[in-house]
Amino acid sequence: MSGHFLRHTTYITIQVIILAFGYGFLGAVLYHRYLYPSDRVIDLWEQHLKVVTFVASLIATALAVSTATLFAISIKEALRHRMSNPISLVLLSAGVALSKGSYMLSRRHWKLTTLTLFVYGVLRLLTAGWTNILTPDYLQMPIPMRGYELDITGTAFSTMLLNEYKNQGYANIRDDAFEVLDIGGMLSGISAAGQTYGLPGIFNFNGAKYNVSTQGIVPAIEEYSGSDAVPGSNGTRLGFSGGNVTVNTTPIPGKRTILPLPSGILRSHSMLQQGLTANVNCRPIYSNDTQYAWNTSNSEVVYANAAAPNTSLAGLRLWNIVGNCSTNTSMMQEYVTMVDAFGNASSSSGFLPSVVCPGPVNMSQTSTNLSQTHTSFTIISQGFNKYSFLNASVCEVTPLLTTVRANYSNDLISSEVLSSIPFRSENVQLLSFIAGVVKFQSISSQGLMSSTIGDTLYSIYSSTTTTTIGDNLGNQKQVYEELEDYWRGVVEFSATYLRSGFMAVGSFTDNNIPVELQSQVNGTLQIWIIGWTSQSTTYLLAIIPGTIITILTFACGLYSILQNGGYSTTFDASNTLHLIMAFVAGGLTLEDFGEDGIIANEGVNVKLEENGVDHRAKKFVKVD
Repeated sequence: MSGHFLRHTTYITIQVIILAFGYGFLGAVLYHRYLYPSDRVIDLWEQHLKVVTFVASLIATALAVSTATLFAISIKEALRHRMSNPISLVLLSAGVALSKGSYMLSRRHWKLTTLTLFVYGVLRLLTAGWTNILTPDYLQMPIPMRGYELDITGTAFSTMLLNEYKNQGYANIRDDAFEVLDIGGMLSGISAAGQTYGLPGIFNFNGAKYNVSTQGIVPAIEEYSGSDAVPGSNGTRLGFSGGNVTVNTTPIPGKRTILPLPSGILRSHSMLQQGLTANVNCRPIYSNDTQYAWNTSNSEVVYANAAAPNTSLAGLRLWNIVGNCSTNTSMMQEYVTMVDAFGNASSSSGFLPSVVCPGPVNMSQTSTNLSQTHTSFTIISQGFNKYSFLNASVCEVTPLLTTVRANYSNDLISSEVLSSIPFRSENVQLLSFIAGVVKFQSISSQGLMSSTIGDTLYSIYSSTTTTTIGDNLGNQKQVYEELEDYWRGVVEFSATYLRSGFMAVGSFTDNNIPVELQSQVNGTLQIWIIGWTSQSTTYLLAIIPGTIITILTFACGLYSILQNGGYSTTFDASNTLHLIMAFVAGGLTLEDFGEDGIIANEGVNVKLEENGVDHRAKKFVKVD
């Protein structure tokens, strides 16, 4: 193999390898859609992003300089062979400009001007192109998620819930579960009530953190599922008092994704899930509202001790509160409050009784018998003493089955309702459970001297207005809005509690929810990484300069190989001294620098001749 052939194939091969590296890199990005290093490297890059950018720029500059240098070599080699044949001085000038990475400007020779300017511009874009390709960027990588959770909306769950009722009933729900229902429902209500008026509300349940309220969902993402504790044998379903809730959602990598999913700089999930909320409408009971019978006058002192010290219990009053919620069926609820020995309540005490009707239904009844009560229930309440700001009021509660978009980010779950439908006849058992939780909350919130509900309404009002709550008796809009949000929060929590209990570890065999009880969960995992993506439209543009220069290098090299003129490499057309020496040696006589002279000189054809065995003597000679 001759040195002539080897020399040309060497710079062509190196140029092609550089371009192949670029296309190979972009091919890998296109194949994987997202290309990224390991988590450890991503963390390191994030901490030293300026250094990473600097190193990428250095590599890009080295590749650009190498590409431009190889192109200059190919131009010089091609020009040397071209000068063995007659060539005009203006064409020689253009070739010299290209070999030096420059351009020529001539209005008379606009084609050569355009060519040299084009090549000059492409060479200048090499560094920018390689920098764009090699510099990693912050990316948001979406990964589809799919799975399932418990479906509480259908007949299958209603039947299972009815069987649970029959097995233990409300009165037999275990003490720990009652405590969870009490505290959880209260905190959820408080969080929801305060949010409307700008108070921060983060509700924690079972180790999971919800923004304001649960919206009736359970966590569908393992990292947000909360407690890892395994519930006891009696700690699932209606006996749930906390513990690990199974998560059945997994990411779905693309077909070509062979790289392990990174932890990333940050992760967030957006999931479509089944939720539950309620429309709650609270208002005063007016004198013409004859359908709502409300009797709070039936009470008696059941304990009195006039000799009791001031710090001791002096008396107790038993209240029999009766309400009729337009169903022609009276509902009664008993309360006990603290009074003095004469039966009088302290001015600092508060009493806020409530009656929920129709209340939890008789579980021995069939859904057909309950067809009139499967969509809503009613709460009648009134405040006394320090809660007298709440007149006799009625709250219509209409639970809704919802589809929500749950966002999991920064250890917090936030939900947005996308659609909702009212309860149907198959949801009667679910309605009964929710009404039971509300009733339990209305009873347990009232202590001997105060009510959690009343204190919540009072505190939120006082912290968000400049007037005292007593001044608002003529316009209770804010109080009723707070009460509506409170009960809505309790309703949403009841659904989350129910789902958690039935999805707790141990609730089903092998923790697999039966198909007939599954509700599909879909969404997207967003991972913030540092890397490259095929979605960048600039990559194709960035590789074009290198492609053009490589094609030109290959063309020049192929021309040189085919010419095979045997000229030595001691003459460099880009070297001004070499050109002067060759012109002087040839004794060329040219016109002056007048316009006519320059035009005449541009058209002069010359040829490079070599004399002597060692090719030391070189000269340009005129060719007619």
